Amino acid sequence: MGLFDRVSRLLRANVNDMVSKAEDPEKILEQAVMDMQEDLVQLRQAVASSIANQKRSEQQYNKAMADANSWQSKAQLALQKGDEDLAREALVRKKNYSETAASLKAQLDGQAGMVDTMKKSLIQLEGKISEAKTKKDMLKSRSQAAKAQEQLQGAVGRIGTNSAMAAFERMEEKVLIQEAKSQAAAELTGTDLENRFAALSAGSDVDDELAAMKQQMLGGSQSTAALPQGTVSPTAAATPKDTVKAPMSPQDEELEALRKQIDGL
Repeated sequence: MGLFDRVSRLLRANVNDMVSKAEDPEKILEQAVMDMQEDLVQLRQAVASSIANQKRSEQQYNKAMADANSWQSKAQLALQKGDEDLAREALVRKKNYSETAASLKAQLDGQAGMVDTMKKSLIQLEGKISEAKTKKDMLKSRSQAAKAQEQLQGAVGRIGTNSAMAAFERMEEKVLIQEAKSQAAAELTGTDLENRFAALSAGSDVDDELAAMKQQMLGGSQSTAALPQGTVSPTAAATPKDTVKAPMSPQDEELEALRKQIDGL
């Protein structure tokens, strides 16, 4: 194989590949229907022209036949009048028109057959165009559905691999970590509060035991010596009976009530 043939084949292959890739089914179908419509218009014009020629030939044939019949009548009239030469001349004219009519009749018959064939072709082409339009709409719908499905599949594939989905996964992981930290902090806070109350309960038992021991020790000691007459106790001096107590806050009142309840136990 020569170099020129190889290059030529390569060029044709590349051109065919480019054309195949550039072909859009919807556009090609639309163009095909448009081409068929143009063919239909041309065929209709051809049929109309053929019918017009047929009508004109028919008119010419009818005129030739009328002229031939007219000259036939004239020949008869001349013969009746005894003018054979004039009758002979009329018969010559009648022959010419008869031959013209015969030629026109053959042409007219051919035109009639051609017009009938063209009319049948026109009807067939109209049927094919109607079928092509229906098929075109169906194929366009299928093409659009296939494109939509392809785009959908591509979008689904990109969602599984692109950074957007990875970002969602990272944010989900962060939310889970935040929730775990919040839960852990809540548990730690609850544990610390329980430990403080447990410490209060344990300290109360120790204080009670310490107070009992102090009472025992005080019971075994001597009574406090009486103060000299007229001596005012430091406590009494520091807290006279008429001293007005400052108003207590609601929290202090509630704390005082709790203390009284504890003392009453």
